[in-house]
Amino acid sequence: MSSILRDNRRAGNALVRRMVSLPRNIIGGFSRAMGHGRDLMGIGGRRNQHVPSNYQLQHPEEHISTTVPEEWAFLTSFEDQYGSNHPFFYACQFMEALKIAEDDQKFMFVYLHAPEHPFTPSFCRDTLCSELVVQFLDANFVCWGALANREEGLQMATIMRPASFPFCAVIAPAPGDSIAVLQQMEGPISPAELVEILQRTMEEQGLAFGSARAKQEEKIRADRRLREEQDAAYLASLQIDKEKERFKNLLSGERVQKPVEAPSNKPNYDKLRNSQKQYVQVKEGAIAKETQHKEVANRGTNPQATQILIRFPNGERREQSFASTDKVQSIYRYIDSLGLPGIGNYRLISSFPRKVYGVDQMGMTLKDSGLHPRASLFLEAM
Repeated sequence: MSSILRDNRRAGNALVRRMVSLPRNIIGGFSRAMGHGRDLMGIGGRRNQHVPSNYQLQHPEEHISTTVPEEWAFLTSFEDQYGSNHPFFYACQFMEALKIAEDDQKFMFVYLHAPEHPFTPSFCRDTLCSELVVQFLDANFVCWGALANREEGLQMATIMRPASFPFCAVIAPAPGDSIAVLQQMEGPISPAELVEILQRTMEEQGLAFGSARAKQEEKIRADRRLREEQDAAYLASLQIDKEKERFKNLLSGERVQKPVEAPSNKPNYDKLRNSQKQYVQVKEGAIAKETQHKEVANRGTNPQATQILIRFPNGERREQSFASTDKVQSIYRYIDSLGLPGIGNYRLISSFPRKVYGVDQMGMTLKDSGLHPRASLFLEAM
């Protein structure tokens, strides 16, 4: 029996990447909730004070009162049986939680609760409520839970098609009416295994999603700068044409009226030369910016490039591309060049497993230090 569970766990916890289309009633539920003015956005539960006292039920889960808003049904059922020490689940509709995750630039952790399943009690008590899992999920994910046999929980179970319970998934927003399922876990799992899987998903998929978002934003900014510089070059060109025409007309008039005084137009000629010089400089700057933009766009296709995502103590994230042969010291130089306020002495670390990249590792290449092709590092003040 244990060997079968291990085999199922390996199959269920394999890293997946698939797109799932959301039903219209889930998508439409978000607009209806906003239209009715429900003040549930950003509200969640963990401690009893978050749940109104009239929601504390004295009956089994199947007899939950219909007066309890559907958004609180899962938390009410869960806390009645397992207490209030659990990850912070947002008590809102699925699309609202997805919007929060998108705004916070985090992945969404989805848990479908099946109270009657034999594996559910041990998973909830020993794994989901363990301090390790609670802290990790609260720090890195937007958590949303639902009863697998009610309303949105049932609809999500229908489209996610879990083979077994307990069922958890890591979700990311996707274009249109779809979501990206980056990881799903089915069946019993220990706290350490769950955190390891979630950490690996964040590192492998998070950099891909963050890199795509960063590249898109950089492309938009580069295109905007390029258009502004091209517009400036165009206006400078128009000004030069006007100056040429005016100078030509001025010279023609002077030849007819006072041909001897033609040298007096030297200031106009100097002004024209200065305008031409300015135009050349603006145009060369625009060409250089366009070349730089193309280099940035092509950087991601270089197999020798190493993508490093750096997380700062204030929550800011920066991503930079290095050559795999660059030294760890190059990352420190990049951070120092940013000139961010409040950064004194620091060191770079990776978590799960924790590894410090300090003075002893400065001379190692990114490839030899295990950071190639992509890695996520945290800046830790010293």
